[in-house]
Amino acid sequence: MSTELEKDIERKAVAAAKARGWISYKFVSPQQRGVPDRIFFREGKTVLIEFKRPGTGRLSKLQELQINRLREAGIPVAVCYSVNEAMEILG
Repeated sequence: MSTELEKDIERKAVAAAKARGWISYKFVSPQQRGVPDRIFFREGKTVLIEFKRPGTGRLSKLQELQINRLREAGIPVAVCYSVNEAMEILG
């Protein structure tokens, strides 16, 4: 089991995505708690990612609700437990 923290996975994934041409913003919505951590944009594509720590990171009920809402609206949302998993999603 990895001991890497969620914030470290997120930071490394953002750096790797940037190297592949993605633009990334931290997703903070004061009126809508539980939204995914990051929004990624490249070549007309948008992907949202919630980062979690391997083995111990679980989605809260509010995060599940927000992710389901976004997916129902046709927005790609992934939950990633590693940098490699995020890069697989982002291509």
